[in-house]
Amino acid sequence: MTIAGGWSTYSTHFSSEAKAAFEEATKGLTGVSYSPVAVAEQVVAGKNYRFFCNAQVVIPNATNHAAILSVFKSLEGDAVITDTQTYGND
Repeated sequence: MTIAGGWSTYSTHFSSEAKAAFEEATKGLTGVSYSPVAVAEQVVAGKNYRFFCNAQVVIPNATNHAAILSVFKSLEGDAVITDTQTYGND
């Protein structure tokens, strides 16, 4: 059960809205490739998403690392990355 304004638990099931927000927010990114593994959601004046991702720098022989990609989708429909946290391979 999610409390109003609270975050859901992470899920490996991606709603069509979550998929669309991820695609829109990451469209045109260069340098790092993100592959979402799980998502948590928070309903606000719009929607916040936290995507747990495998991330890989786009260079030969780069290793994967974990990342949390935070995305906000406004009521008007614009999705933007608001924060990126990476873990491992420092």
